[in-house]
Amino acid sequence: MGSNSKRQLPLSSSSSSRAASGQGNVPVRPSTPASRRSVTPNSRVHSNGDDSVSMFPSATKHGGAYVERQFKGGLWQKKDNRRVRVAVRARPRNAEDLLSDADFADCVELQPEMRRLKLRKNNWNSESYRFDEVFTESASQRRVYEVVAKPVVESVLNGYNGTVMAYGQTGTGKTYTLGRLGNDDASERGIMVRALEDIIANTSPTSDSVEISYLQLYMESIQDLLAPEKINIPITEDPRTGEVSLPGASVVKIRDIEHLLQQLQIGETNRHAANTKLNTESSRSHAILMVYVRRSVHEKHEKVEDEISSQEKFTRSDAPGGSRIPIVRKSKLLFVDLAGSERVDKSGSEGQLLEEAKFINLSLTSLGKCINALAENSPHIPIRDSKLTRLLRDSFGGSARTSLIVTIGPSARHHAETTSTIMFGQRAMKIVNMLKLKEEFDYESLCRKLEKQVDQLTEEIERQQKSRKNDKDEMEKRLRECQDCFAEAEKNLVTRSEFLEKENTRLELETKDVLNGLNHQKDLNVLMCDEVASLEMSLKHSKQYQLENSTYQQVLADTTQMYEEKIAELITQLGDERARSETAEEQLDAIKILLSDSEQKIQQQKTENSTYQKVLADTTQMYEKKIKELTEQLEDEHARLEGAEEQVHEAKNLLSGHQKSMQDEIDELKMKLHEMGRHEELTVNELQSLKSELIDLLSEKAMLTGELHAVNQKLSVEEKQRKTIENELVRLKTVVPENDHDFEPGEAKAATSRMKPSRHNQQAKGARPSRATSRVAKEDKKSYTNGSIGQESSTFGTRKDLQKSNPSRETILSQRATIAKICEEVGLQKILALLTSEDLDVQIHAVKVVANLAAEDINQEKIVEEGGLDALILLLRSSKNMTILRVASGAIANLAMNELNQGLIISKGGGQLLANIASKTDDPQTLRMVAGAIANLCGNEKLHVMLKEEGGIKALLGMVRSGNSDVIAQVARGLANFAKCESRGIIQGHRKGRSLLIEDGVLTWLISNCNTAASASTRRHIELALCHLAQNGKKLD
Repeated sequence: MGSNSKRQLPLSSSSSSRAASGQGNVPVRPSTPASRRSVTPNSRVHSNGDDSVSMFPSATKHGGAYVERQFKGGLWQKKDNRRVRVAVRARPRNAEDLLSDADFADCVELQPEMRRLKLRKNNWNSESYRFDEVFTESASQRRVYEVVAKPVVESVLNGYNGTVMAYGQTGTGKTYTLGRLGNDDASERGIMVRALEDIIANTSPTSDSVEISYLQLYMESIQDLLAPEKINIPITEDPRTGEVSLPGASVVKIRDIEHLLQQLQIGETNRHAANTKLNTESSRSHAILMVYVRRSVHEKHEKVEDEISSQEKFTRSDAPGGSRIPIVRKSKLLFVDLAGSERVDKSGSEGQLLEEAKFINLSLTSLGKCINALAENSPHIPIRDSKLTRLLRDSFGGSARTSLIVTIGPSARHHAETTSTIMFGQRAMKIVNMLKLKEEFDYESLCRKLEKQVDQLTEEIERQQKSRKNDKDEMEKRLRECQDCFAEAEKNLVTRSEFLEKENTRLELETKDVLNGLNHQKDLNVLMCDEVASLEMSLKHSKQYQLENSTYQQVLADTTQMYEEKIAELITQLGDERARSETAEEQLDAIKILLSDSEQKIQQQKTENSTYQKVLADTTQMYEKKIKELTEQLEDEHARLEGAEEQVHEAKNLLSGHQKSMQDEIDELKMKLHEMGRHEELTVNELQSLKSELIDLLSEKAMLTGELHAVNQKLSVEEKQRKTIENELVRLKTVVPENDHDFEPGEAKAATSRMKPSRHNQQAKGARPSRATSRVAKEDKKSYTNGSIGQESSTFGTRKDLQKSNPSRETILSQRATIAKICEEVGLQKILALLTSEDLDVQIHAVKVVANLAAEDINQEKIVEEGGLDALILLLRSSKNMTILRVASGAIANLAMNELNQGLIISKGGGQLLANIASKTDDPQTLRMVAGAIANLCGNEKLHVMLKEEGGIKALLGMVRSGNSDVIAQVARGLANFAKCESRGIIQGHRKGRSLLIEDGVLTWLISNCNTAASASTRRHIELALCHLAQNGKKLD
């Protein structure tokens, strides 16, 4: 069992003493030849103010770490030096610890604000160690993940390898921190589940892939937890790159978070666990979850282009068609849940459990040797002593970004194991890894893309060829159709020509017939001309005998009518013949010539018949004149009708407009009539209401007359009581001591309860105050209660002031009893009324009584409700008496211990009044009262901005000019309260930005007085303020 204990604690005594004496500081390791391993010898701890110089000529500095770019194997590799980051998490006490260590204190004291812990050796000696983060028992799983593992997950998503490992004694919560699945409560999920949730959320299922392998190292045998039948899996190393791989392990591609939880549940089921005295579910193997992430680098996600050389751009664009070769980033993330180290005499392991414990301690010893060798810059690193160290070869001193969380227990029974765990973490912090970013050209993706493009182009060519063939067939088909149509048109033209020839022949025959008819008609016209001549002769004879013989006229008329009908028939025939001749003219030119001859002949015939036409024209002209006259008359009648219609339309419009205006006037009169009726009703109602109000006023007048008489009587009674109170105050002058210090507000309560509302809010949100803060509060209480008597003391004076006045305890208690008795008899309201008295002595004694009453929590609310706060602020604003200003400031300081009163004081201008008083006086006692009041107001984060705008911080810092140690102590306390509230606001997430103390020169004063302060209390407050300001700056970064 002794050998097993040594294996658990592989660190040498000399190295332990060196780490302990260094208080946890991480020294810079001396340089060694770079060819021994990939650790950069002179790399420093990654911090925001790192001024170290890079060894690499092509290295650049990003975020405090060194980044080197190398073009190797057709791709760019980026190197980054990062130190292993170590965090400590303490397990809360369980029932067994409470039962066994009931009489012992915790062996570890955590200081999370300073990222430090103290390890107690005994009751009077302890050692301090600093880590990257210190988690208390109340730290949530989410906060542990965000601080420890989230930066590693972000690096993995950016293409770097990463490792998150848990180390510690058995039963201290390693598996809970790292591998808790949280099926019932999502808030209890460990680092593995939360990390893979972020990875899945930040990867694309189409272009990226996430794969896992889940293994356990059980008794130096690597077994697959996802496929239990696979045991004793060999480890292979790439001789060229040195990368470690497990070819026999199963690799599962993760689809979503539910699939991941199923795989992890299978792995947890197959993992070896047993019940020991130290842990009911003790892991008997080292569990390793390997996550392989493959991400495609898109153009919009690439970083600054000027970091890429012209050779890299040429290489990326050296692809067919000038397209860029796609780039992929492959990274690996290891989650290592180490089995807990244990002592056999404590765990009670026997048989198989004993063998398992031997192998666990052996592998942990090998890991400790490697860590020790890397920390001490040894030329030989014993990596091959164990399979665990071979698997973690890239995690310590390699190219992975590593975060280590060490878990410890509070019990003093395991002091040795806790010390070993802490020293393991201290050595791990000295290791610096060389982070490498490997970007590979994705030729497979490019090949698939080009094959797809070739297939698309082939399909496009085939489609175009097919379309061209179809177009050719269509054109040939159209050509054949055109040829057929042309042949048919030619055939139709031949047929049409034959038809036209036949028609021409027929028309020639018809023309001959027409000519014959015209010749016959010509003969008839000649005959008619002869008859006309004879008729004219007869007409001449008939004119002479017209009166005597009307018969001849009738005969002439009938004959004329007959001839007119014949002429009309001839004209109709002539029109027909003209139409025929026009049709023949369009078809044959020869027929046109014949028709023109026929027209000439017809024209001659017309001239011959002009006599008859003239008679007919005269008759027609006569009728046309009559028709024209009738038409003119009709137009005149139509014009007159239209004028009449227009006049009727205008008359209608005028009538409608008049009717509309009349209707509008009628409607307006109706509305006015309705409005007058409504006004009449309102007037009647108002008259009635005025009558009722007059009656009420008369009754009220009578009642007020009676009340005025009663008030006069009451005032006379109160005047008598006032005289009685003044007599009582004269008697109080002999009871109340004249020393102003005895009426000053109590500092003890201000120190112990000044942050009470804020602390209550903090506990309501689930945050527990740190032990360092509690210890400082206790020390403040001790320092501020040196001059007080009991928990309910109301004096602000120091021990020396009390020795000068030297009042006995009985005297002070009797004075308090007397003041309380007077307050009960006289009444608080009447005492507050004396604050406005014109008698200066009465005012001074009244404000002293109010100050003593305000020192008690039970009286503060009554004082504010009765208007005491307003009266005190009025005194600060109007009084010029220094005693009144001093005592009133002390009373306001006592009232400012309550959070509600703090808001009222600021809203009523109390902060600005206090700042004005501080700038006008140099009296140390008055400045101490004012500084105490402003210090209490600094404990409320909601009032910080208003307090600063009103000059409170500037006034607080300006009071240092007095040089009085008590005033400086109050100033330091106020600055510590201010910085602490800002720190709490940043932790709770409702405040961001730079501290308000930086702008007024507070930081310079704190640094200059950190080691020169007169009292220990002042130094503690200055150190606390500096600690919170530094913590705020780191959280903002």
